[in-house]
This record gives sequence, C-alpha cells and structure tokens, in this order.
Amino acid sequence: MPGKILLEVVTPDKQLLSQQVDEVIAPGSEGDFGVLPGHCHFLSMLRIGELRYRIDNAMHHMAVLWGFAEVTPTQVTIMAEIAEKAEDIDVARAQAAVEKAEQLVKAGGLPSEVRDAEISLEKARLRKKIAERAVRPVR
Repeated sequence: MPGKILLEVVTPDKQLLSQQVDEVIAPGSEGDFGVLPGHCHFLSMLRIGELRYRIDNAMHHMAVLWGFAEVTPTQVTIMAEIAEKAEDIDVARAQAAVEKAEQLVKAGGLPSEVRDAEISLEKARLRKKIAERAVRPVR
C-alpha cells in the first residue's frame, strides 16, 4: 500500500496488532519518535509511555510498558513487555490502580520499595490516561 507502513505490536503472550497505518509515534527511551513510510532503519529501546498511530484521520492509542522498536522503511515492529489498546483498558479499574499506587508511594519504605511504588504509579497513570482516550479524528 503506497503511503502506509505496517505496524506490528507483539508481547510475550500474543500479537496485539498487525495493521497498515499512516504514522506511528512511539515512546523511545530517549524521547518520543515519529515514523512515516520510507523511514530509515533503526532500533530503539522503549520506556513506559503512549504509542500512537494514525489510520487515515483517526488517531489510536496504546499503553506500552518497556520493550524495543525496530523500524524499517516499510514496517515498525514494537516488541513490548506489556501493551494494551485504549479500548481494552477499563477506566474504573485504572483509576483504582492509580489510587492504590498513590497510597503505596505515600507509605514510603525502603528505597527499593519506594521506587517500585513510583513505577507502579507511573504505569497506573499511563493506563488511566490511555483508557480515557477514544479514537478521535486528527485535525
């Protein structure tokens, strides 16, 4: 398909997405990066963040929790430890997870426990943000 790039998102459990898209914006370890068809080859580590992809005039959203991205001129492969589409995340459960993680951070503890709580809070906030996003037209 001219003007399209194949986006594949895989986790250790399953292939979550295999779709021709117009654009991909991924949460690289050094910052977000965008990919259009014809992009040069590269690899990037991924951090906890939002994966966005555009199909025609609709922007789609996924939560991505660590992993790697491989980019070629015709394909983007996201190999994520965890990935979830916005429509698969329950907003109420995500909000409850944010509240629980906030309590864990406030409780403090050993430095390793605090760091784990902060990571849990970052993941919970991301999932809530993604869950609240619907597929919307690009302006």
